[in-house]
Amino acid sequence: MEENTEKESFKIKKVTIWQGLSAVLGLLLIISIFTSGFRFNNDGTGAAVVDNSGNNNPTAAGPTQGNTNPSKVSLSIGDDPVRGDKNAKITIIEYSDYQCPFCERFYTGTLPQLEEQYIKTGKVKLVYKDYPLRQIHPQAQKAAEAANCALEQNKYWEYHDELFKKNPEWSGNDKAIDMFKQIAKDLKLDSKKFDSCLDKGTTAEIDNDLSEGSNAGISGTPGFYVIAEKGSVDVDALKGMDNGQSLVYTESEDGKYVQFRIAGAYPFETFKAVIDAQL
Repeated sequence: MEENTEKESFKIKKVTIWQGLSAVLGLLLIISIFTSGFRFNNDGTGAAVVDNSGNNNPTAAGPTQGNTNPSKVSLSIGDDPVRGDKNAKITIIEYSDYQCPFCERFYTGTLPQLEEQYIKTGKVKLVYKDYPLRQIHPQAQKAAEAANCALEQNKYWEYHDELFKKNPEWSGNDKAIDMFKQIAKDLKLDSKKFDSCLDKGTTAEIDNDLSEGSNAGISGTPGFYVIAEKGSVDVDALKGMDNGQSLVYTESEDGKYVQFRIAGAYPFETFKAVIDAQL
């Protein structure tokens, strides 16, 4: 009887050990899944990062994963919306996601200071490009489409601002599309044209931005390039700011432009230092 009790005790301990190991392995698996697709910069600036190239994207084929640290970068403004003087000496290209909390942080914290000191004074223009992180932000794609529909009616920046201001209302809301249409009404857009545009779900422009950004080393949001002609730039100062990760000195393929990459919602002071080195 005593021998059976000992065997039974051993069996129970063995099962308990395997249950514990299974729980630990399950937890590690969950952590690995999330950390492979979504992480934050080590410096605390908080760029949301995800691979947009997977096949689990239901709306479009997504970009191929580009070089995360290209030394030569090809960028263009094209017909993307521009905030400020189109002839400004310095261009900031922003790759952003309307549902990303760190993009909202840039919008509320850094952009107003850039606007006041550089954009309104004609020194800098801001170009917005769509980089919706479709795997983790389910409403970001349609938000980008909605903004582009507003662009067709020359109300892009007004719509852009409302999307960020009302982010807590529509983000994670299964009625988000209805809310996007309401924003258009509030801005006095032609509702019939806007609704038709949004329902159509045109993604080509967004896909182009995703592909360009990925190939230029943008792997998360917000991501920026601050660009100026090389002849007037303090190259040594810019290279001194390069940390090889979230702040990176690059040049255009033809070598005529300096294109400094900023990955994350850095404070205004960081942008100011980069801009002043390019003025």
